[in-house]
Amino acid sequence: MPNSSPNPLDNPRRGQELFIAETDETGLGAVDAVADESAPTSVWHEAWRYLRRRPLFWISTALILLAILMAAFPQLFTSTDPKLCSLSNSLDGPRSGHPFGFDRQGCDIYARTIYGARASVTVGVLTTALVVVIGTIFGALAGFFGGLLDTLLSRVTDIFFAIPLVLAAIVIMQVFKEHRDILTVVLVLGLFGWPNIARITRGAVMSVKNEEFVTAARSLGASRFRILRSHIMPNAAAPIMVYATVALGTFIVAEATLSFLGIGLPPSVVSWGGDISQGQASLRTAPQVLFYPAGALALTVLSFIMLSDVVRDALDPKARK
Repeated sequence: MPNSSPNPLDNPRRGQELFIAETDETGLGAVDAVADESAPTSVWHEAWRYLRRRPLFWISTALILLAILMAAFPQLFTSTDPKLCSLSNSLDGPRSGHPFGFDRQGCDIYARTIYGARASVTVGVLTTALVVVIGTIFGALAGFFGGLLDTLLSRVTDIFFAIPLVLAAIVIMQVFKEHRDILTVVLVLGLFGWPNIARITRGAVMSVKNEEFVTAARSLGASRFRILRSHIMPNAAAPIMVYATVALGTFIVAEATLSFLGIGLPPSVVSWGGDISQGQASLRTAPQVLFYPAGALALTVLSFIMLSDVVRDALDPKARK
């Protein structure tokens, strides 16, 4: 009597269902699930998984957000006018509504510390954005096209790189004695602050442009501009982001240095550098005049440095391992 049981080979779909059921019973299905979960992810996803487990990332981010909030909405932290001064309060200590006391001119130190974040953070953010644009364009063109263009742009970069940033800013700012404002400081610092990021971008582009996916895009007929924009720059963005985070703190310090020397922002603009310059005369008798703006400046710059360190580790596969 012929065997009437169905043969799985006669029905491929039925055979596939039986195979899946058997593998699930033997545990092979669980292995497949584990394999799917361990599938490779993007660099940015892995970086975020690394960052969200680091307390240093959350601490530095919280401090940076606080500084940005102070710069954007100082009225949330104080209702006192930082320019409202009374000599009768000169160098007085803390009192109700004035937790930091008063400076030599009788101005509220707490209010000036809060409002001082606006000028310093604005200069840092705008200058960083400017140098990232200039440096990225120069570095990307030099690294991608190479040849004569690379030589020309590299020599221009070397010329600007040889000029000290603060010294050049001091010299140039002397020309704008009557027209010194936030925009002037941003343009001067941006003019001499882009060579570092240009070099970093050039190296990153040169290391990426010979990868297989770039060669595949070129063989498929993609234009040079599209290859540079869609394939190279997204994969070369990690070192640019890390340096931009460090540069933001550097430019905040540069603005404070210029204001401290009296050639940055005018005295009518409340800034940490200007308050530090005025507070040095009262260092012995009333150190709080210098301590609070200097502490706010140091804490803000430190937060950007800490963020850059943890972001660098997150974007560096060797550091993660």
